[in-house]
Amino acid sequence: MQIIEIASLTPSNKSLKQNLISLLLTCVKHGASIGFLTPFSELEATQYWDSVASDMQRGGRILLIAIQDEQIIGTVQLSLSEKQNGSHRAEIEKLMVHPDARKQGIAKQLMHQVEAVASKQNRRLLILDTQTGSLAYQLYLNLGYQRVGEIPCFALSTEGELEATCIFYKYVAGETQELKQ
Repeated sequence: MQIIEIASLTPSNKSLKQNLISLLLTCVKHGASIGFLTPFSELEATQYWDSVASDMQRGGRILLIAIQDEQIIGTVQLSLSEKQNGSHRAEIEKLMVHPDARKQGIAKQLMHQVEAVASKQNRRLLILDTQTGSLAYQLYLNLGYQRVGEIPCFALSTEGELEATCIFYKYVAGETQELKQ
């Protein structure tokens, strides 16, 4: 398996975009808590990846993908805070691993890589949220993320049920200075 940072999502890399659309559709279909409800259409998935491409083009988002046997089996995004007082932080978003590739350490590898990318970008404070009790919840704890708290009834599950969300943060080393805790 190989993890690659994608520079851009342009019409010229149509195969990449189609693989990302397929991964998103599959993950949502299998209940991934990543912001979408079922039924979820290919058009909606395409529009989502178009918005990611736009964010990437203006420098506000970094996309990492995990590839195995020439197929995208996982992805994660780093959304860079664009606020003047937030230039030291970023949000980890949309960690996805294909259901057939789970329990192989791919999510953990993607998280380690996105942390390294954040550090190179001098983003020393990482934040993320996930559905309380989800598969990702325990992963984040195991990776040293600190649980801030839980918000009840925060988001709808893929099936439309209200679910609690947990907020996490982690400090990572930056190139210039360490954060004061």
